[in-house]
Amino acid sequence: MNSARSAWRLARGLAAAGLLASGLGVAVAQTQTDASLTGTLAKVRNAGAVTIGYRESSIPFSYLSARKEPIGYSIELCKQLVDAIGDAVHKTLAIKWVPVTSASRIDAVANGQVDLECGSTTSNLERQKRVAFSPTLFVSGTKLLVKKGSPVKTFRDLAGKTVAVTAGTTNEKTMKDLSERFKLGLNIVVSADHAESFGLVKAGKAEAFATDDVLLYGFIAEDKAASQGQSAYEVVGDFLSYDPYGVMYRKDDPQMARVVNETFQMLAQDGEIERQYKRWFLRKLPSGTSIDLPMSPQLETILQTMAVKSE
Repeated sequence: MNSARSAWRLARGLAAAGLLASGLGVAVAQTQTDASLTGTLAKVRNAGAVTIGYRESSIPFSYLSARKEPIGYSIELCKQLVDAIGDAVHKTLAIKWVPVTSASRIDAVANGQVDLECGSTTSNLERQKRVAFSPTLFVSGTKLLVKKGSPVKTFRDLAGKTVAVTAGTTNEKTMKDLSERFKLGLNIVVSADHAESFGLVKAGKAEAFATDDVLLYGFIAEDKAASQGQSAYEVVGDFLSYDPYGVMYRKDDPQMARVVNETFQMLAQDGEIERQYKRWFLRKLPSGTSIDLPMSPQLETILQTMAVKSE
């Protein structure tokens, strides 16, 4: 991992100097004068730091380690992005960490409280009216977590029952739409964060927790670690939505968009996104267990397309 990271930094450094003969066109960090910087790049150059919004329980994308430090797949990709932003503004930038929730994250970006939101956020047309998104870094979809032995196997089995969702998520809207469309009469309980939603199922106060399947597998992996190899929960049913994840940043910021898009392209070309995927989804997490989730064909295709050199 260290050698791969060093290779990526070298490649990025060459790109910043305009020496990377890779067909990328203008390098990620093309020489600019301080006066020419606008938007987020000007802001972080003046502040000497990039403010990152992180999640506390979006395993394995963005969550707190045992030492209460932000870690995860999205966090690692965002650290690479901060390095590239630093190259673009010719300054080594610190990171300021700010916790956000599903409900607060979009406002935090739009209002300038954070410069990047690095979590498990779905990019969709409604949200793109307020914020911008990086290229897709993961593809997920809504599923249901239930206790093993539960009679609930599909969303139709939830008729008249209590379902936990997290405030401000696409999953909340998905379950409300399904309840109305199929006249299920769901009692939808909205929690402040994913950990609280999972806690409702653990406490027997909800029959199911509806959120992106990968986050549910993350909770099961952590539960296995806590219970020494066995989990009392499982993920059931078909996908109820399609959710491509991206890093959020402020809208209508062409300089920032260029850095973000070209950085992700370089990360895909270099194989760094795939390396980080293996680290967080196939190998053991710091807790000692693994989600053991191979990369989906959809994400493989997205990364292959992302890596194609622009003319």
